[in-house]
Amino acid sequence: MLAVLQQLRTSFFSISIEEASFARRGFQAGNSAARQQLELSARTFVQGYNVALGEGDSFEALVSRLESFENPLRGFAYEGAAMALALLDYFTPWKKRLPAFISGAGNKHIYMLHVGAGWTLGRLPQRYSSFLAHYDPLLGWLTMDGYGFHEGFFASQRSFKEQARPRRLSGYALHAFDQGLGRSLWFAKGADVEQVIATLKAFPVERRADLWSGVGLACAYAGGVQPAEIQALHTSAKDYWPHLAQGAAFAAKARQRADNPTAHSDLACRILCGVSANEAALVTDSSLTGVVHNETAYETWRGRIRSHFSKQTVVEN
Repeated sequence: MLAVLQQLRTSFFSISIEEASFARRGFQAGNSAARQQLELSARTFVQGYNVALGEGDSFEALVSRLESFENPLRGFAYEGAAMALALLDYFTPWKKRLPAFISGAGNKHIYMLHVGAGWTLGRLPQRYSSFLAHYDPLLGWLTMDGYGFHEGFFASQRSFKEQARPRRLSGYALHAFDQGLGRSLWFAKGADVEQVIATLKAFPVERRADLWSGVGLACAYAGGVQPAEIQALHTSAKDYWPHLAQGAAFAAKARQRADNPTAHSDLACRILCGVSANEAALVTDSSLTGVVHNETAYETWRGRIRSHFSKQTVVEN
């Protein structure tokens, strides 16, 4: 019976691997190396999602499959798996697969799991306030980040040309959404720094800070560019560079906790934050000291990280 249910879930909810291709999405190609790296990351997300549709009732089997992905890409697989688990929980809410996975077998990927859960907001008719109530007041805002990435990835015309945001969001959810949208911009423009910057500058001033934060996160986590391009990103950010640094530090912390460090993450942190990836991750830890986990905790955390880096002198490379 379980095998039949798994087949039905996969049949109804699976996502074709082709949906991750830049050609299908209409994304800018960028240079070939960046495109290959970013497309591989997106394909890994889809593969992790499809794996969890089939293995979502057995965490032992699920983790075994997810751990088979190369370590630098593993976070994307867990992110995709979280989307699938959240979707399954929506239709069978008594199961509570994702909360159990977050607190247990998948805990070291806790940041990516929250982000992945937010992708379902782009697929299911859920009230965001009710959705957030299921998550920690601090990390729950990462689900809005995931929602933003989903919209930029699957509705790039509406998100970047029309600069639309979901009408159902309000208040701080719009800021967290824009950080995720900024992350997706890195993919939509194929990590072409000039195009990323031009797109950012076309947005209203009040949205740019959060978008820059997302770009910094994607640059450090997904990579795809050379030092000169990261330096150009830093230079162009001007007054927004603390936001860029905060995003890069988030990426460093996610990779440190998951034990999947990469050279490109360390490089991005050294240029955008002025410190190594490990040191940037420590800044995110120290910035959480004394923060009360309530509805303002996430922005307090982000603000403290920005404040830390705004006092630093970043060495030009």
